[in-house]
Amino acid sequence: MIINGVEMKGLAVAHAAGLADVLRRNRDHMAPYEPRRPEAFYTEAGQRARIEGMLEERDGGRLVPYVFTETATGAVVGAMNLGGIARGPLCSGGVGYWVDRAWHGKGLATAGLREVCRTARDELGLHRIEAQTLVDNTASMRVLAKAGFTEIGLAPRYLHIDGAWRDHRLFQRLLHDDPPPA
Repeated sequence: MIINGVEMKGLAVAHAAGLADVLRRNRDHMAPYEPRRPEAFYTEAGQRARIEGMLEERDGGRLVPYVFTETATGAVVGAMNLGGIARGPLCSGGVGYWVDRAWHGKGLATAGLREVCRTARDELGLHRIEAQTLVDNTASMRVLAKAGFTEIGLAPRYLHIDGAWRDHRLFQRLLHDDPPPA
């Protein structure tokens, strides 16, 4: 999928250097929304190890990782993951995403999220996708609303973000009401 000169595609080990670069550049901007990370996280080697783990999760059917890259330069400008994929009566997964600060407001996260929901429904047969955001992250809440998610509740002290347990708003998008595969 290409939108505004950016392609969303499957994550590969070859993206390690680009991910390390964009994460370093956005470190201060993303700090209020992310867990605290060790210094190794921001290195090419750290991202390579992280990607290898994510690809193992993908191969096990538990994660579908994506990366956003500029079509002209190949530079990484964001990422999106459909993870925690559960089968059986739950038939669900959770989505997470971020976009380089320079690319905010250009529709990348919304378009990517819509595509992930389409893939989850049409290719993976999932019933629902869930997401959560800090209670004051209005930009992410707008993205979720534009992609068809509805708020379903509040989770006090849900995730350890920026050094403390933080409250999160919970969202979901129902994809279909067919029974799970036998």
